Amino acid sequence: MAPDAKLEARDRVCEAAASGAYGHREIAIRANGLDTQWGPDDIRAAAAAGPDAVLVPKVGSVADIATIERLLEEGGAPDTTRIWAMLETPDGILDAAAICASSPRLTVLVMGTNDITKELHAVHVPGRAPLLYSLSHCLMAARAAGKVILDGVYNDIKNAEGFEAECVQGAQMGFDGKTLIHPSQLEPCNRIYAPSDDEVEQSRKVIEAWDTARAEGKGVVTVDGRMIENLHVDNAKRVLAVAEAIANQG
Repeated sequence: MAPDAKLEARDRVCEAAASGAYGHREIAIRANGLDTQWGPDDIRAAAAAGPDAVLVPKVGSVADIATIERLLEEGGAPDTTRIWAMLETPDGILDAAAICASSPRLTVLVMGTNDITKELHAVHVPGRAPLLYSLSHCLMAARAAGKVILDGVYNDIKNAEGFEAECVQGAQMGFDGKTLIHPSQLEPCNRIYAPSDDEVEQSRKVIEAWDTARAEGKGVVTVDGRMIENLHVDNAKRVLAVAEAIANQG
């Protein structure tokens, strides 16, 4: 966006977010970075609009999170407004665990894969080999802190096959979802990241078998010949929670 259009865009975005016109959808406002001339005022203005979250790019340290929290408070953000931190610099990637643990207001990490690639002086290749350490490292940090983490964007909007392959890779790695840049990416992303009917049914079986076994005082639980442990039950509950959240979107 042209620099001379940013102030008008800020006003229009905040007005739209505060309008209530988006129903039950979760609304996040993306601010400019803290190191830009617009970033701090963007965050204050977004705070006043009261969105579900403010997304801040190029978060590189715990100190950045503290600054974002202060700016949200200065703008009068409600307690329900969360921080989404985009990690896309070497400092941010290497400090991911500390950033994740720095604030309860921080709930989501977003991978800035374009900038990570640039910082590595790497090239975009199928499978994203140059990015795998950064992706895995931040994913582990998010899981340790109980945060949601979203995979980065896919730039070639005409390459539907490549986009689906990257969605599958991200889902298999354990990401909770993916950031998108074009409406054509919505359907395949939702289809790949949403639990399948078979996964939902299997999750119900796991929870039912677990509850029945515990009620009967049994120490061993199996479903379809597979041993079931706490971790399987926790994952099954997560699958059902995701499926329910999707169904409630209408």
